[in-house]
Amino acid sequence: MPEIRLPSSPRDAEDRRMNHVVRAVTAEDWQQVKELRLEALRDPVAEIAFLDTYDNAAAQLDEFWQERAAGARGEMIAQQFIAERMDGRWDGSVTVLIERAGRGDVLGRPTDVDQAHLVGVFVRREQRGTGLARALFDAAIAFAHELDEPKVSRVRLYVHQDNQRAEAFYRKIGFTRSGRSIPFPGDESSVEHELVLG
Repeated sequence: MPEIRLPSSPRDAEDRRMNHVVRAVTAEDWQQVKELRLEALRDPVAEIAFLDTYDNAAAQLDEFWQERAAGARGEMIAQQFIAERMDGRWDGSVTVLIERAGRGDVLGRPTDVDQAHLVGVFVRREQRGTGLARALFDAAIAFAHELDEPKVSRVRLYVHQDNQRAEAFYRKIGFTRSGRSIPFPGDESSVEHELVLG
């Protein structure tokens, strides 16, 4: 997968105009994977955006983060993409999980097609609106479509009913509601909507 270079928004201070490289995470990146995930779990919308808590993630052993960086998700293909500044700081991330037809998806539900499921979307607040999230999605979607096996026929994600900011972004880049919703884990009074790439 080639690296993608993206200039940040020119509207802000010069240090925010640094170039980013969007690239796949490697096993050696595990400490930065941990740091960025903990930062994401401090975000004000973390409790509706992620199925994890800061305290739970902070308590994980190094082996957990090493496996996560290596893409270990049992039999599932997983690849995390990050946006890295020239100074090495990570400003955003998205993970693509490849769900196989006839097997359970990440939520344990059966799926009838080979599909990509995008999860763990996060961009640092100061980089929102700069095009960074779009570049991350472009890399993740390209990865899914370039796989020889399985051939992905569908790209999807879930968004909480109260996360309008995220849903607006997803719609802007071509995702639409599929009509399917699921109860939000731990809160049966709210739902997550499935969005698919049109």
